Amino acid sequence: MVDMIKNAGIRKNPFILFLPVLILYVVLILFFANKETTGDEGRYLMYAQNLTKGFYSPPPPAIDLGNGPGYPLILAPFVALHLPFFFMQLVNAISYYLSIVLLFKSLQQIVPFRLSVVFSLIWALYPTYYEYMADTLPEVFVASLIPLLLFTSLKAFESANAKKSRKYIFWAGFTLGYIALTKPIFGYVIMFMIGGALLLLMMNKKSANYKKTMIILIIAFLTTTPYLIYTYHLSGKMFYWSSFGGNNLYWMSTPYEGEYGDWIGFPISHTEEYRIPGSEKTITSHHQKDFDKILKNKEVQETNVQDGVIEYNLTKGVSQDDLFRSIAINNIKSHPVKFVKNCISNAGRIFFNYPASYVLQKPSTLRRLPINGTLLVVSLFCLILSLVNWRKILYPIRFFLLLGFIYFGGSLLGSADIRTFILVVPILLIWIAYIINKSVKVKMNW
Repeated sequence: MVDMIKNAGIRKNPFILFLPVLILYVVLILFFANKETTGDEGRYLMYAQNLTKGFYSPPPPAIDLGNGPGYPLILAPFVALHLPFFFMQLVNAISYYLSIVLLFKSLQQIVPFRLSVVFSLIWALYPTYYEYMADTLPEVFVASLIPLLLFTSLKAFESANAKKSRKYIFWAGFTLGYIALTKPIFGYVIMFMIGGALLLLMMNKKSANYKKTMIILIIAFLTTTPYLIYTYHLSGKMFYWSSFGGNNLYWMSTPYEGEYGDWIGFPISHTEEYRIPGSEKTITSHHQKDFDKILKNKEVQETNVQDGVIEYNLTKGVSQDDLFRSIAINNIKSHPVKFVKNCISNAGRIFFNYPASYVLQKPSTLRRLPINGTLLVVSLFCLILSLVNWRKILYPIRFFLLLGFIYFGGSLLGSADIRTFILVVPILLIWIAYIINKSVKVKMNW
């Protein structure tokens, strides 16, 4: 089979090798795409619509900085041309297909051809992504940028040609910065890694790898600077990536029994009960005192009074973000053990989307156990080998690992779900492939 691939020239042309997968994605979108917006889709389309009008967030006091502009910038041309959702959803199919090609090209730099094909196919057929393929959401797009970061970083660190190395360093930094503009948590990851890289560089000023790392991270940060200047202008806060931080931390800090740190949702009016997402049931709000505290805040009232009714519109509002962050910090100080338990539950949601507060067990959880459970077990095996042989591991692999683990560690502190995990799957795959190639001998006769 491999000889046939070689003879057909497919080995040198992964675009042809993985073309059937692109066809599969397009077919899935044709059959399963929603014709109307659902969930978070409306928010990203709103930002895209704002961009076509020359602004991103409304001015104070109605500031709306829930997400960065990375994905809305991709949607804006489609919105401006009034194209159907189908064309926006095709972005998912094309970007995911290109990510497979880039992951394959990245793998070929460090592992044999057969292993590159196997791990690229694992990524191509990763089942969780099919849940989001037909949605106008950033998850597929962002995860498609990760293989581009892997490819450019490998080239940047391994290239002996200074001119070529500079080109790949720039694209690696720009890609990482754009990822942060799409998923704000990567902004904090970049800042944390800049601090770490600076310390390493001070201890070993002659290290070419440390210098390249610092340049990549600085370029990534500079890529986000125009947005940070914009958010500072609106909010008066330095390094303000999103007004969702306090929201997520609040739900993560919930001290009440039967709640596990997942995002439950807010009532849409002043009431003692609110509806459970995805259910017809309502429950008495344990959080009513916190909601009352927000209602009494003058700035929040000015932002959210509509037709005489104060709404809990927590997708926007810097003042709301500050209030919920302060409440969350008090919750953590008062109930540190419960917060730790919520973080452990958060790890379960990141890997398997379980547990969820006030929600019965669902068979859909079983779909995620085989593939994510296998990735988790194999990752733990590879982690042991990596720690024992840390200095022998290729430097860019170590760079990817640190990036992934810092992102994962930060994600544990805020309410998260399986969409958090799927973003780092390409990093896990290239790392696992590298460790297996170095440590395990497997004879593949195909």
